[in-house]
Amino acid sequence: MTRTRRLFTSTIALASLILALFTATGTAHAATSAPAAPRAGVRIMPLGDSITDGYNVPGGYRVGLWQKFVAGGRSVDFVGSQSNGPSSLGDRDHEGHSGWTIGQIDSNVVNWLRTYTPRTVLLHIGTNDMYGSDPAGAPARLSTLLDHITATSPNTDVFVSTIIPISFADSTVRTFNATIPGIVQSKVNAGKRVHLVDMYRALTTADLADGVHPNAGGYSKMANVWYSALLSVPGSMGVRGAPRQEAAAR
Repeated sequence: MTRTRRLFTSTIALASLILALFTATGTAHAATSAPAAPRAGVRIMPLGDSITDGYNVPGGYRVGLWQKFVAGGRSVDFVGSQSNGPSSLGDRDHEGHSGWTIGQIDSNVVNWLRTYTPRTVLLHIGTNDMYGSDPAGAPARLSTLLDHITATSPNTDVFVSTIIPISFADSTVRTFNATIPGIVQSKVNAGKRVHLVDMYRALTTADLADGVHPNAGGYSKMANVWYSALLSVPGSMGVRGAPRQEAAAR
């Protein structure tokens, strides 16, 4: 075989190898990018800021809460536009946005509710408002947010949590939290499906990793509080022993 022919043959072989690798890579990417299969169960939206996202501890309280659902035989589907957490978290979807305030959540919540149609919402929001220029206006913003949630999804059970302690702003947090029971009661009096969850008293500053976000123990305590609150409202997290359709890896 001449040198020219050998070079031509080698070039064809290399091109074929590159094409094969490209095709395999494209196929693998398509497989991992495919939408997750739908999950049967009560649709629950964890809603809030970095504490919902799970800052410091990937998955945050959602890990412990999910484990309680599984242990209790509950059929649940976490929903939201965000997704993160460890492999021990069977469903990583949520609507936690690091650094966001009440107003930022309010600006987007109607679209999220229409997109994901949750049966239950777990709301912990207001921490970032405590550092801002108008913490005194946070109660009014929370009330408006709840009005938008309940108007958009009137059949959704909304669990409204007092916010957890902040080591350097305890007085501000206490002042905000003190307004939440009255806000929730006003919605209940108007016939809304809104429920108060006292998260503040469940944690201390010793449960914080950085003065703001919980450590693993703190997130575990949050999971316990959420689960107890859900137990108190029939249907908010499904029926024990309901069949589960597992989703593909998310």
